[in-house]
Amino acid sequence: MFVLGNLVKAIALVLDALLTIYFWIFFARVLLSWVNPDPYNPIVQFLRRATDPVLRQAQRILPPMGGMDFSPLLVLLGIKFLQVAVVQSLLELSMRLH
Repeated sequence: MFVLGNLVKAIALVLDALLTIYFWIFFARVLLSWVNPDPYNPIVQFLRRATDPVLRQAQRILPPMGGMDFSPLLVLLGIKFLQVAVVQSLLELSMRLH
């Protein structure tokens, strides 16, 4: 049973790393939205391609209100929620399987 526990732990750790990386990519996108970056910059293009699909989904749930767009905050909180709810649950499950 310890092999299954190690597999679940590995999945949890990889998922946590991917969520952390995406959190920082999304955070960089939010910071860049405060300035007017060059849209032809490859870094700006990458950030937009990586975050636009998720941002569009969040904007469907929480459309801009009064000129303020709170959907990026919804995405960042959603990432943190996944890290706490899913990753921690997987880690606890892996401990029980040992």
